Amino acid sequence: MKLLLTRHGQTDWNIARRYQGHSNTGLNQTGIQQAEQLARRLSSETIHAIYSSDLSRAVDTANRIQILQQTAKAVATDMRWRELSFGDWEGMTYEEMSAHSPELFDAWMKDALTVSTPNGETHRQLAERVKSAFDELKARHKDATVLLVGHSGSMQTLLALLLGVDLSRYWQFRISQASLSELTVYDDAVTLNLFNDISHLKS
Repeated sequence: MKLLLTRHGQTDWNIARRYQGHSNTGLNQTGIQQAEQLARRLSSETIHAIYSSDLSRAVDTANRIQILQQTAKAVATDMRWRELSFGDWEGMTYEEMSAHSPELFDAWMKDALTVSTPNGETHRQLAERVKSAFDELKARHKDATVLLVGHSGSMQTLLALLLGVDLSRYWQFRISQASLSELTVYDDAVTLNLFNDISHLKS
């Protein structure tokens, strides 16, 4: 399987550096432009299936890509591709989180695998749902080209799982808005062919 990965385009909360999580924020004008630039780049690619998080910023990005595709069916949404849930801290900045509950924030920063924000989820829970969604996708599209539109957290986690990187270091994969990464997925191996390419956004 040829797997194409991207993150949704820019939102106003991205600019404000607010943690979005499961909050259903939409693309801003720059985000729309980014999605359309990515769509033009992928217009010559034969994509057989497009999957997306069910949050509007991802769905809108995916739909703009799908419009220029001749082979892909309608975008299939799946909430398992959502960003990590930050619970009660969604909408806050890094500084606001730290000021709100300093001890919990420090514990979370040190061990997000097992520590969650209030009413949020742990990174291990995110990894479990991402793995579940990917296993189904892989079984369904063995010889196809598939595009996956998600979020920084879900895409970083998927890359860590596929490339054998310890989940505690998932954040080391930088996933820019509307970037493009490409992997070849074999039965028992994965190759990373392109990572976080944003050349289409510079034109």
